[in-house]
Amino acid sequence: MRNTPLLRYLRALSPYEPQEKFFRSDKRRIAYGGARGGGKSFAMRTKLILLALNFPGIQILLLRRSYPQLRENHINPLRRILFGSAVYRESTKEFTFPNSSRIKLGYMDTEADALQYQGQAYEVIGMEEATQFTERQYQALTECCRLSGMMKEKFVPRMYFTCNPGGVGHGWIKRLFIDREYREGEDPADYEFIPSTVFDNKYLMENNPEYLKNLQSLPELRKKAMLYGDWDAFEGQYFPEFDRSIHVVQPYGIPEDWVKFACLDYGLDMTACLWLAYPRDHSRIAVYRELYEPDLILSEAAQRIARAGNGEKLRYITASPDLAGRRQDSGKSGFDIMRSQGLNGLVAANNERIPGWRRLREYLAARNGDRAYLEIFSCCKNLIRTLPRLSFDPVCTEDVCGTPHEYTHAPDALRYALTSLPFLPAAPAPEKKEDPLGFYEAFFGKKREQSYMRFISE
Repeated sequence: MRNTPLLRYLRALSPYEPQEKFFRSDKRRIAYGGARGGGKSFAMRTKLILLALNFPGIQILLLRRSYPQLRENHINPLRRILFGSAVYRESTKEFTFPNSSRIKLGYMDTEADALQYQGQAYEVIGMEEATQFTERQYQALTECCRLSGMMKEKFVPRMYFTCNPGGVGHGWIKRLFIDREYREGEDPADYEFIPSTVFDNKYLMENNPEYLKNLQSLPELRKKAMLYGDWDAFEGQYFPEFDRSIHVVQPYGIPEDWVKFACLDYGLDMTACLWLAYPRDHSRIAVYRELYEPDLILSEAAQRIARAGNGEKLRYITASPDLAGRRQDSGKSGFDIMRSQGLNGLVAANNERIPGWRRLREYLAARNGDRAYLEIFSCCKNLIRTLPRLSFDPVCTEDVCGTPHEYTHAPDALRYALTSLPFLPAAPAPEKKEDPLGFYEAFFGKKREQSYMRFISE
């Protein structure tokens, strides 16, 4: 290979640790990044160039959401790097290599744009800023990620994603690569997330330290996402107060004198039940158990909740108020059916949505010293997963968006629980000071106790 821009580019390569890990990984689905300044576009371009050079005949598709983004981030840089090493055709937006490898560049602004790739085959598909794409666009592309028939050697088709938190595709990227929740046909072994932030980018840190200052000066919520790669923080998030590092705790033994109760949001699509407890001084609330199961009829849901409760004595179970209404066909309510299965203590929840969400916000924001006032045991995985995903309703901006509906079940149950409480977050009640004189009650009685306590505390 003569002294081409590509050869000079390859000789100058000095990837930092996350980039090298990305270059070496051969998983079928790899997401890279998670924050601004992590060298995502450079990593994607370089990975695709290395694949094109090492696998003759490989067909590669690289996508951005819009053409201007594609041109500035990839077409222009690749034309400089590959000049003299690959032929660029403007009409088809593709680079062809002497070994028959090809990198095609495209954009997909709308879901209808996915139709232009139907019937095409690519061994590798790269989605730049993947959270700008919808899940439907991603799924359409998976149909194109297959062997093209142009390669002689064995190769497993794969997809690469670069991403930051936020955007229309935040949910599906977070599900696959952060929360690692998989559906039928999705093999967990195929997925890998490689985090990278500006702090990994030695070039930026040494030559452009002002960029770090720019990220540090962002509004708090956006700073969490763009500087630190916090996937629980994104613009439009309904509960920015939620902080996994504070609100999620390792399970601990609930003291016997704590008050225990439960909350239930029932639907045939999902039964979500949470168990909560708090001490007598109201200084903390713990969500310590959850049940989260789809496709249960009322009697089955009652049986599952009763078994999960393991005979614990609960003060009450506050549940979806529609369950209290009697049905015309049977004359029985949902509560009647559930009570017949041994689930007692059911009471109808207060279903005022906006006041309920406001109260939940108060509990999330409250602190008791260095601890969160509302603690969620780490075993309550579905509440932890769905609560930070709630966004604002685009029509009623004080309410939670009802879609995706799957995100609302456990938070709705928690809303029922907190609106059932007769108290707001409170610090521990102060210990009573002893009567230093030893004769107050005998001589003055209890009516003036409050003024007396003020006197001895001064």
